[in-house]
Amino acid sequence: MLKLQLPTDPLWVKNVVESNIEELLTDHAFCEQKAASNAITLIVQNPNLSDLVQEMCDLVQEEMEHFKRVHQIIIQRGYTLGRERKDDYVNELRKFMIVGGGREAQLIDRLLLSAMIEARSCERFKVLSENIDDKELSDFYYELMVSEATHYATFIRLAKKYAVDVDVDKRWTAFLAFEAQVIQNYGKAETIHG
Repeated sequence: MLKLQLPTDPLWVKNVVESNIEELLTDHAFCEQKAASNAITLIVQNPNLSDLVQEMCDLVQEEMEHFKRVHQIIIQRGYTLGRERKDDYVNELRKFMIVGGGREAQLIDRLLLSAMIEARSCERFKVLSENIDDKELSDFYYELMVSEATHYATFIRLAKKYAVDVDVDKRWTAFLAFEAQVIQNYGKAETIHG
């Protein structure tokens, strides 16, 4: 469904993640916060698109609920939420976005970037749920995998809805190819996209 071209090696969980769960959880919490911020930005930039505004309002609430749940796990395990981390993966993906080109092209690219981040998060959550030796986190990441898949589909659907002059399928295929090049450099850190 996600059409990602390069899957995450399950050894990422065993060799990297399990040795530093605290770091993964802190990174994950901030990923949820950034997803909420992204949805707010889409609202601020597109107040005239009522359907988008409504869907992003729901998304903001869901992402902040995920943030809260990750934070609760952090506290329950005796950790504290560390400082926000830079997400190099997302910053690299941003380089593929159209600069200029009009509001429509920029909106479609923002929606497709959001879909890509949700798709990779979904894929990583699946790998975590299937490979981590921690029943609580396995169940948690399975639940979030389903949620991320829904977010991915929402962003793709909105891109297709609001595209007039942009061929969304063609642009998505190009995004997938670019992401495959970017993700080759990741899978070595205890971060959701790292």
